[in-house]
Amino acid sequence: MADAVEFHDRLLSLGLARVSEAAALASARLIGRGDEKAADQAAVNAMRDQLNLLDINGVVVIGEGERDEAPMLYIGEKVGTGNGPAVDIALDPLEGTTLTAKDMPNALTVIAMAPRGTLLHAPDVYMEKLAIGPGYARDTVTLAMPPADRVRALAAAKGCAPGDITVCILERPRHEAMIAEVRSTGASIRLITDGDVAGVIHCAEAEVTGIDMYMGSGGAPEGVLAAAALKCMGGQMYGKLLFRNDDERARAARAGITDLNRIYTRDELVTADVIFAATGVTNGSIVSGIKREPGWVTTETILMRSKTGSVRRMSYRTPVK
Repeated sequence: MADAVEFHDRLLSLGLARVSEAAALASARLIGRGDEKAADQAAVNAMRDQLNLLDINGVVVIGEGERDEAPMLYIGEKVGTGNGPAVDIALDPLEGTTLTAKDMPNALTVIAMAPRGTLLHAPDVYMEKLAIGPGYARDTVTLAMPPADRVRALAAAKGCAPGDITVCILERPRHEAMIAEVRSTGASIRLITDGDVAGVIHCAEAEVTGIDMYMGSGGAPEGVLAAAALKCMGGQMYGKLLFRNDDERARAARAGITDLNRIYTRDELVTADVIFAATGVTNGSIVSGIKREPGWVTTETILMRSKTGSVRRMSYRTPVK
């Protein structure tokens, strides 16, 4: 309880935005260069350096992988000066490495912070995800519904025809049947090649993005980050971990997960107040990408706090070094 009281989210939020900005700026020179690993590593290095300047006693709970897989920002790594509040950190230093390498839309740097023990320690497995924006009754759509029924239920709640609903789905062979079923209702689909954190966030601003619902399977760590964003912006999300083999079930056990069939709600993925920051690397529908002009570089960051529901969009212009 003491840790939660000491979590001064307002004071920490600007520092979190600086962390996100630093990672984006570090990856900027690699946009369109075709080197995913180099772009990711640049973002990782910058994000870690900035995190270690913050007065927090932080632990990475969603990161680059387990310790034997990632030299930096691995799950369990301690970050910050160690002098501040005990916090959980969930991050994706470059969400959309392929998008960055190919200069495609919606590459982001993403980070969330919450009091210690309040972010789900999601193992690096798949998660079935379903999300809609704010303003709907609880369980308007559920994971138990077939995809077509979700579209019809959301349309009824929105007061429109199924053909007026747009669903965002990650373009993968595993989703072909889902895509066909959704299209059978008359709904339209916006397929994305990568970046399902951005895909989920789209639902929170349907009037801006044109996306009413997100569904499909993607990384479980990204699911926690997406839930953090929706907790700030409003909206509903459900997630169910998917396990393909014993190794993945063992990962869940190491993360302290015992109920392998549990369906998590947004507030079970993120159980306390959270702050969230994302900076655009390439242009997207959430934030603008990095803009270069002679002698200057400019970033746009979205910074959100669930405690107040505040959403800030900040432009940061700095001289080229």
